[in-house]
Amino acid sequence: MTLNSIVANFQTFKLVDLLDILIIAFLIYQLLGIVNRTRAGQLAKGALIVLAVYLVANILNMRTVTWLLNSLLQVGLLTLVVLFQPEIRRALERMGQTDQWAYRFFNKSRYNDTSLKGAWRSAIIAICDAAERFSETKTGALIVLERNTNLSEIVRTGTPVNSAVNLEVLGTIFYEGTPLHDGAAIIENGRIKAAGCVLPLSNNLDLGKDMGTRHRACLGIAENSDAIAIVVSEETGIISMAKNGVLIRHFDRQTLYTRLVDEMIPKETASEKSAAEGWKARGKRLLNWVNAKEEEEQQ
Repeated sequence: MTLNSIVANFQTFKLVDLLDILIIAFLIYQLLGIVNRTRAGQLAKGALIVLAVYLVANILNMRTVTWLLNSLLQVGLLTLVVLFQPEIRRALERMGQTDQWAYRFFNKSRYNDTSLKGAWRSAIIAICDAAERFSETKTGALIVLERNTNLSEIVRTGTPVNSAVNLEVLGTIFYEGTPLHDGAAIIENGRIKAAGCVLPLSNNLDLGKDMGTRHRACLGIAENSDAIAIVVSEETGIISMAKNGVLIRHFDRQTLYTRLVDEMIPKETASEKSAAEGWKARGKRLLNWVNAKEEEEQQ
């Protein structure tokens, strides 16, 4: 491409072309982020190796290998859809989360509700207390905290509870003698929505042999949604948490509490803090004015 052709291309460059480039760059960035955070990274590396072999075979005129890879690449798109089905589903669900986009662009979210923040804080304290007790007694437990992805399909597989989250209720649900202890408890808006729910199992082959069905279900729901899942092993008592298709192990009560607060209760923005400080200052001035008036009347 000559310099004149480059200059000619820039002369015909329009605003819509810039928007086109930004959209493609954003999609590629999001795709790389999804691949990097999940087991799809290994599949992507395999696809790149197949593509590299195809290019080499084509250059060296290896007819048999080229024919075989051509046949494979003809159904390559369908194969990729099948292989990356969980990741594609999660990406489309996130694109459809209107409240998440509203938070990014307009700084509005259902989690900014003060009463909801209080409900989540109380629920997190109860969950951490329960997880610590379950760990000490080696009681198996699986708790899912709903965020933006709607889990109504999962809720329908269990028994409706609609209860406040406290240590006693969680202890009853996961007591070995109850019919609900083998399933998951779903926490929505700081309340127990349902218990005994059936979760999708992960096919991740990297899970250790000491992790059974509960851990696969914990990781499975984190692969198929943006929910936070907590599991306590009945064999070892180890507390683990899954998020975005990644299982993190060996939590204690304090680290679990800190992590859940960071994930479920958003921090105040600078504008929210300044607004709160402004209201406090106004309230303080009003209180001083009332006190001054009372002193004048007494004199």
